[in-house]
Amino acid sequence: MQQHMTVMGFRRDPDAVRGKRIERALIRRVLGLARPYRGLLIGFLVAVIAAAVVTAIPPLLLKTLLDTAVPDENRGLVTALAAGAVALALASAALSLLQRWYSARIGEGLIYDMRVALFDHVQRLPISFFTRTQTGALMSRMNNDVIGAQQAVTNTLGTVAANIIGLAVTLTFMLALEWRLTILTLLVLPAFILPARRIGRRLQVVTREGMELNASMNNTLAERFNVTGALVVKLFGRHDRERDGFSSRAGRVRDIGVTSAMYARILFVALGLVAAVGTAVVYYVGGNLVISGAIEIGTIAAFVVYVTQIYQPLTQLTNARVDVITALVSFERVFEVLDFPPLVAERPGAVDVVDPMGRIAFDRVWFRHPPGALASLASLEEGLVVPSDDPSAWILRDVSFTVEPGELVALVGPSGAGKTTTAMLVPRIQDVSQGQVTFDGIDVRDLTMDSLRDAVGMVMQDPHLFHESIRENLRYGRPDATDDDLVEAARAARIHDLIESLPDGYDTIVGERGYRMSGGEKQRLAIARMLLKSPRVVILDEATSHLDSESELAIQHALADALRGRTSLVIAHRLSTIVAADRILVMDEGKIVEEGRHEELLRAGGLYADLYRTQLDRAAEPA
Repeated sequence: MQQHMTVMGFRRDPDAVRGKRIERALIRRVLGLARPYRGLLIGFLVAVIAAAVVTAIPPLLLKTLLDTAVPDENRGLVTALAAGAVALALASAALSLLQRWYSARIGEGLIYDMRVALFDHVQRLPISFFTRTQTGALMSRMNNDVIGAQQAVTNTLGTVAANIIGLAVTLTFMLALEWRLTILTLLVLPAFILPARRIGRRLQVVTREGMELNASMNNTLAERFNVTGALVVKLFGRHDRERDGFSSRAGRVRDIGVTSAMYARILFVALGLVAAVGTAVVYYVGGNLVISGAIEIGTIAAFVVYVTQIYQPLTQLTNARVDVITALVSFERVFEVLDFPPLVAERPGAVDVVDPMGRIAFDRVWFRHPPGALASLASLEEGLVVPSDDPSAWILRDVSFTVEPGELVALVGPSGAGKTTTAMLVPRIQDVSQGQVTFDGIDVRDLTMDSLRDAVGMVMQDPHLFHESIRENLRYGRPDATDDDLVEAARAARIHDLIESLPDGYDTIVGERGYRMSGGEKQRLAIARMLLKSPRVVILDEATSHLDSESELAIQHALADALRGRTSLVIAHRLSTIVAADRILVMDEGKIVEEGRHEELLRAGGLYADLYRTQLDRAAEPA
């Protein structure tokens, strides 16, 4: 097996994938996120140092009380020491609140930056990523793992910094007070470190497994708790099977939780025993030194307090090391998503589409999915390898054609011929592998994506509506549209009368993915949304496939008016819908094999004529 795996262009150690060790590069990357918060970090460190000094002073007050104030019967000094103790307590409380504010501000700011960057990046990933990635797994990365990273920054890392600084300050005071006992105290440090390392490695492995199982459960919930998923379960009567499968994964998560809790408790108990032994040694040696007159009783009393103050942070630091290791797994999983390249990116110096005419030209275009485009989160979670030098087979092969402004061109052909891929290259949902696609004579890769997509409108075969009102779904095409604009677009799509007949009209909630609307109604809403955008180029990918004959006729009349004067690229399986196209391009196996008008292609007797006759024969068959 290879030492490293290459997934989407970046190399990953399989041991790191399985959580056996945390790369230093990962820690540096996490720390790099804190650069915009350097001022707050300095304030936090100042507050931590001040708090550590304040915490280290009370044992000295105790020493002064036992060695000076009490033997000298100095009541004024006793009063001053008591007042000092109260002042130090108030200062410690104020500094604790200040530390918490700084750590929360830094932690929440970092997570805000990460969450926004993650959301923005995922939206820019290629469509192939979403077709191969389970929604629940992606949601787990964006929710559970981001929250885990948030807890690491806000709680764990702040605690680690405070304990390290507090330990350093306390040891400084101890060395100044009695260096021999300090060295004796430090001899137990290996006993703190070794258990933490062994348990930390095991916790890291089970934590990653727990995260992956949680992602799997999230995916199950996302798929089964939507309308279509719930309907499939009911139709096939698979309730018990679904419950058993979910129960198995939930049970494993439960077992992992118990294992993690026991590891943490074993570590805590072991470190408590080590601290108790260390304290007993200090009692024994320190007590004998007092009896021998080598040190004063106030010194040993202060030293006992200091020992408590160093063993407590040592225990917390050891636990924190485990917490940091497991929490960094969350950062690793978030970075895995951020490391997926978007593949389609805007070039430096790209220009805007200005006064578009809508001339589309394909010049010797070849397309296949580039290296890494077929990877998904599963390729990371399951350790799959996507070879970087083995791209997919060619989907388009030497495709050349031109669509003039105002022309309606249809793409037809058998399934898998490359029709939708061809359409996707115009608004740069995908980028060509060879050749070029031009818009008004300019390579689409040299145009800004926002202006290009403003100039191109697309209605897909399966339109998606958000779980919002009809009004908000329509305005997604043009956020500044007025109510009159909405009505005009809805009328053009022959959907306005239906909307007006609903109890809530344009404020009607369409349901998840528009499930409260019929297929034809969703299609007409999607067409209205596209028309509201008023693009210069319109792409229809089977946009009338879900309509009944009456609705299809209404849409055909609506589109004839709406598309007049616009460049139109129409993908159709029902050939009866494109008989009036200016030109028909017939595709097969990624190539254009025929071109012409409907009558010409029928007379030619080629693939188009075969497809057309086959559809006529099927339509003529008795039910």
